[in-house]
Amino acid sequence: MRIGIDARTILNPEHGNTIGSGHYTYQFIRHLLEEDKENQYVIFFDFRVREKDVKKFTRENVSIRFYPFSDYKKYLPGAYSELLGRATLVREKLDILHSTSPISRIPAGYRGKTVSTFHNLGVFAYGDLYPRMRKVRDRALMRFMAQKTNHIIAVSDALAEDVSKKFERKREDITVIHTGVDSRFFEEPKIDGSKFREKCGIDSPYILFLGTLSPINNITRLLEAFAKFCEKSKENKKYQLVLAGKRDWMTKEFKQMAKDLGIASRLVFTGYVVGDDLVPLFKASEFFIMPSLYEGFGSTVLEALATGTPTLASRVTSIPEIAGDAVRFFDPLDKDAMAEEMDIFAHDEAMRKEYAQKGPEQAKKYTWKKTAQETLEVYKKLS
Repeated sequence: MRIGIDARTILNPEHGNTIGSGHYTYQFIRHLLEEDKENQYVIFFDFRVREKDVKKFTRENVSIRFYPFSDYKKYLPGAYSELLGRATLVREKLDILHSTSPISRIPAGYRGKTVSTFHNLGVFAYGDLYPRMRKVRDRALMRFMAQKTNHIIAVSDALAEDVSKKFERKREDITVIHTGVDSRFFEEPKIDGSKFREKCGIDSPYILFLGTLSPINNITRLLEAFAKFCEKSKENKKYQLVLAGKRDWMTKEFKQMAKDLGIASRLVFTGYVVGDDLVPLFKASEFFIMPSLYEGFGSTVLEALATGTPTLASRVTSIPEIAGDAVRFFDPLDKDAMAEEMDIFAHDEAMRKEYAQKGPEQAKKYTWKKTAQETLEVYKKLS
């Protein structure tokens, strides 16, 4: 087979890597190429990506292509992706084209067989929590791709059900393939992370949140719950709440809210954490909390589990499916319940150890090798 993969969610010079789908695309392609030496692959990148940045993807059975029309976007806002995009794809004579995110739109005129991976429908479930233009754009792209593509890959059973209902696609048109966990989260870190924590001002026992600082991740209730947690006892006031992740459109409001709640001095914003600092940040925390209102998969909770970090998480969408009994759950809409669970975890070391031991075994169920193998089976069935 000759298989095309749209990799524009990574190495994108205009937008940077799309946090969730970009990581998925990078790891998925890397492991797929390790698994499959027989089929021919054509990987498409943005025109402006430097050739030296894509050398890591080169193999004997891999061709690298660049969408040549990126520079013309401002002159041909509608036609550039349809006419030139279609021509670029048709020229490659693909048996299968895989769009690793519905945000990477397949031209409407393209008639070849297609697969699209869906990661999240939060923009439909909680549309008011997204900037208006992003909501309109993402909803339109997802609706189009859900109907355009021949087969959909959903990253969880919960998401597959949502996709089927929202876009009226038959369940047999949707395959559930879970995302993997990077092996580095199971390994002992190369550094202890003390320099990074010192730089960020982390100098007390801390509760860790990791993720984009967006409303869909329930940051408002997390701050309110943390304020209630601090009020429960003098001992709780020694804790810091570390918000690690990319800033989003309401970050300023969250900082003001922390001041209004009287917890600004106990709050740490680290920004986006990369490289060797991430695993030590998990391991040094007292526990991890994931208060999301919606998760298509929930990679971050698995990363916490892989590092042996005791974890509290929302009982919503895909999280119970992915985490099993390795986390302690709460209702994300109930800030009092969230604060109570934080208080229980903070004072029960034996419970934290129990959940820390369960974590790695649960996380080991999800590998990128399995993701790649199961996706390859989808290609074979569709060809």
